[in-house]
Amino acid sequence: MSRSRFASVLPDLSPLRSSRDFRLLFYQGTVTFFGSFMAMIALPLQIKHLTDSPLAVGAMGAVELLPLVVFGLYGGALADAVDRRRLILLTEAGLGVLALVLLVNSALPRPMLWPLYVVAACVSALTGLQRPAMDSLMARIVPHDQLTAAAALNGLRYQLGAIAGPAAAGLVVAYAGYASAYAVTVTGFSVSVLLCLRLRPAPPAHDAERPSLRGIAEGARYAWSRPVLLGTYAVDLAAMFFAFPNAIFPFLADELDAVWALGLMYAAGAVGSLLLGLTSSWASRVRRHGLLVVCGAGVWGLAIAAAGWSRNIWLVLLCLAVAGAGDMLSGLGRATIWNQTIPEELRGRLAGIEVLSYTVGPQLGQVRAGTMAGWTGTRAAFWSGGLACVASVAVLAALLPKLVSYDADTDEDALRQRAAKGEPQPSGAPA
Repeated sequence: MSRSRFASVLPDLSPLRSSRDFRLLFYQGTVTFFGSFMAMIALPLQIKHLTDSPLAVGAMGAVELLPLVVFGLYGGALADAVDRRRLILLTEAGLGVLALVLLVNSALPRPMLWPLYVVAACVSALTGLQRPAMDSLMARIVPHDQLTAAAALNGLRYQLGAIAGPAAAGLVVAYAGYASAYAVTVTGFSVSVLLCLRLRPAPPAHDAERPSLRGIAEGARYAWSRPVLLGTYAVDLAAMFFAFPNAIFPFLADELDAVWALGLMYAAGAVGSLLLGLTSSWASRVRRHGLLVVCGAGVWGLAIAAAGWSRNIWLVLLCLAVAGAGDMLSGLGRATIWNQTIPEELRGRLAGIEVLSYTVGPQLGQVRAGTMAGWTGTRAAFWSGGLACVASVAVLAALLPKLVSYDADTDEDALRQRAAKGEPQPSGAPA
């Protein structure tokens, strides 16, 4: 294969070369995601160890839901009104303190259950405050034509952590205990805070309004008036609600007599996403990003259903990897549409809604999966959710045709935001 052809399937590294702040956030996210995934795996495992109940593990999603909704919406309004760098820095430090609480609790002779739920709720609140600022910063620091490449690179850093973190967490918990896993998380956040300190200030517009319910409502009205945006939120919510069974992975591993593979189950989806991301240069040439959203979500649902039908652990891992690739495909489409079409003055508030769309779904999905597993069994919770995901995505695509027909070179909102950044219009764009 020639060098040019080989390069055409590798990730597009343009954002890393053109933006110093994007480089810092890329490295910061790589470190943070590794440590966070250590805690994300150790926490439900510790709850399972203390309770041996799928409902208790699934309840973690319910505990996290309300703080995520409230602080996600408020965090979006806050991101439009304050320096985004400062908001990212303070919330990152707060997450490090919460990781320290988990470490201290796990080191007790008899670790307590209730602090695990309290920390989970507080992490959800701080994440809700931080992610709108983090996400809304992308369109400011990355050129318009590099936004898909930036989304792919952000996906890669996430997947690197999602692969290494769970795989390492299973080994660390098994051989060194929960305290060691949480200690890695504390270290990761310490490094992350140092990197965030080097970011340039990102002040709000001079005429930015104070965070308010009216401002949040204004952002919600804008999203509701844009069928393309509405479709991205609805498809992701449906896919995650019906087909996010991570909370019951430990019980499927027990049924398959493959407890040794639990870490691999958590990492398999990330492997599929990573493989797609490593060959994502083609995505920068795609213009129909709505199709990526719909097709990726459909692949996700089918693969989760197939994992529920499979009785061989290797087939389950393969299905989970395919599901991860589908999720990455859908995520590339969503992130590109969001960054290409949303006005700068509303970006924080819309980022708050985006946070809800891709985080509330998994939280509800954990509750759904845990509840169904308790009623009908683990396998049924898998395959029924996967099929429901496919059906709901098909219905939403039919109800929101503008999502499927979205074209970055002709969409009015995308062209308007390109002009606002002072970038040239694509050839063939409407006058």
